[in-house]
Amino acid sequence: MTTARLLHLSDLHFGRDNPALVPALVATAQALAPDLTVISGDLTQRARRQQYAAAAALIAALPGPVLAVPGNHDLPLWNALARFFTPWRAWTRGLALPLEPSAETAGLRVAGMNTADPFAWERGRIRIASLDRACALLSTARPGQLRVVALHHPLAMPPGTGKTAMVGAAEAGEALADAGADILLCGHLHQWAAGPQTLREGGRAMLCIQGGTTLSTRLRGEENDFNLIEHAAGTVTVTRYASAAGRRQFTPVSTARFRQENPARGWAPLPPANPDIRPPAGKTL
Repeated sequence: MTTARLLHLSDLHFGRDNPALVPALVATAQALAPDLTVISGDLTQRARRQQYAAAAALIAALPGPVLAVPGNHDLPLWNALARFFTPWRAWTRGLALPLEPSAETAGLRVAGMNTADPFAWERGRIRIASLDRACALLSTARPGQLRVVALHHPLAMPPGTGKTAMVGAAEAGEALADAGADILLCGHLHQWAAGPQTLREGGRAMLCIQGGTTLSTRLRGEENDFNLIEHAAGTVTVTRYASAAGRRQFTPVSTARFRQENPARGWAPLPPANPDIRPPAGKTL
């Protein structure tokens, strides 16, 4: 039986982080021993050299392979020339990582998509070439592999956040669902959520798993957190690890389980329902 164990971090915001949480994060990650760690954007606060150095040090300390995609904060904000002409120089110099990475284990096929837009501060956008590449990677996954897409911006924005929807998000959702995507890992909102999501009536439901913020002090009414995602016997289990205010450790605080009985309809939650679990924005099955 093929199994998978994936750690999902997001919105580290080095430069506006809580340094006391870094050792706790590393220790917990090492104890959990994931097959792969995914960081869904905003590794830095202002794309500065020392902030990328701190992010690189964390990545080196985490167990196993690490896949990361950029967020809007990973672009230079104040340097207009760099932002528009060499927007990714700080990322490539600071991390030596691709902008759209991919990874594969016995139980996982993961495609990273860069949704950060140098020509907009917060709003993301879907690039056609990026979407085509991700769909091709997903469509060639082996039987039993969980097909995962990592991107910073959610495909649907919850009401009340004031965030602008990504350009091309609806079309991307349909294409990724048709390519067999099981899970979308995203961040950006500093709000945790996990649940089935479809962007059109009758569409196949993917699991949208939003990370809050793993290390940032920019909390929006929630604790710092990350996700452990486990796949076994056709069931996906999402465990949220959080650090309460003033604590220097991460502990599991809620768990949700999902199963895909009908591949044409996609994923659905398994009972018992957990009142702490909030579904992401968008239509759910």
